[in-house]
Amino acid sequence: MNPSHRFISALPRCLTSVALAAILGIPSGAFALQVHGMKDAKVPAGMKPIRTDMPGHMTMTKLRPLAPGDRAKADAVVVAARKAMAPYTDYRKALADGYRIFLPDVPQSVYHFSKRDYGIEANYQFDPLHPTSLLYSKDAKGQYKLVGVMYTDRADASMAELNDRIPLSIAHWHLHTNFCEAPPGKQNEYFGPHAKYGLLGSITTEQECDAAGGDFYPHIFGWMVHVYPNAKNPSEIWSVHDDSKGHDNMDHSAMAGMPMQ
Repeated sequence: MNPSHRFISALPRCLTSVALAAILGIPSGAFALQVHGMKDAKVPAGMKPIRTDMPGHMTMTKLRPLAPGDRAKADAVVVAARKAMAPYTDYRKALADGYRIFLPDVPQSVYHFSKRDYGIEANYQFDPLHPTSLLYSKDAKGQYKLVGVMYTDRADASMAELNDRIPLSIAHWHLHTNFCEAPPGKQNEYFGPHAKYGLLGSITTEQECDAAGGDFYPHIFGWMVHVYPNAKNPSEIWSVHDDSKGHDNMDHSAMAGMPMQ
């Protein structure tokens, strides 16, 4: 076990998201498809954009009944998200302002440009003008197109806290879970139809991960929610369905057995 792993294993599980972010230089709360070894992993040629709807690797909040004030609170977040996005139509401006592309060489439905400072801030307070990530899709010419933002919170945040930030009657927050880090030499098994490790892998329990020689994390990073503020109706603004408009695919109808909070 290398020193960083020993450091992580000595921390309470609720803090591993922050520890991983600090050690790996990835903004806390940034959308994570894989963590360690991804730069060494070989992406299969012609691979379709990565999906995140594999059973066993995601927890999503349940929709609650609409409470008084929920719609107004959510609408205020949308207005702030729109304002936060306004300067970043050109992705190069985002890079200049400290946003970094997560896994730029891995095909994805949505690319997350994440800002470390905002991710850390989100662990302690919610500022809708400071999204942890800007969301970009790619057009037919391979150019980045700004489509939305992502807000985050700690993995151990309560449902009450998530609801206070963006009402659970409006938005589905999600948490990526059951991550088995591949042992040395096995990084290529993060991808492909027979992926074994990571969030696309068949391993979903600590026992399976230990048996395969990996390092297991119950969750990585923290709670996340995507917002597409320029969409025309609320169902698209808070979409968790894959579509042709650049929305990420977290369609829970495709996630048999996915835990719901």
